[in-house]
Amino acid sequence: MDDLRKITIPTDPDEALAAVVALRRLADRIEREAVRSALQQGWSWSRIAQALGITKQAAHKRLSDVAESDSST
Repeated sequence: MDDLRKITIPTDPDEALAAVVALRRLADRIEREAVRSALQQGWSWSRIAQALGITKQAAHKRLSDVAESDSST
């Protein structure tokens, strides 16, 4: 993975804030795909939460729909 510290931060507020939104959306997408993969590989919510640095309850509350969407397909 590239060193994210080398990314230039836009000086224009419109560009900088648009970049923040884009990065948040990308991070959310990566997180959801990683959780989906972890669940498919048999990871527990406790293990997922530990990897994310949050509580099991927070992980389940925020991401439980990932498991639900998998079970409906």
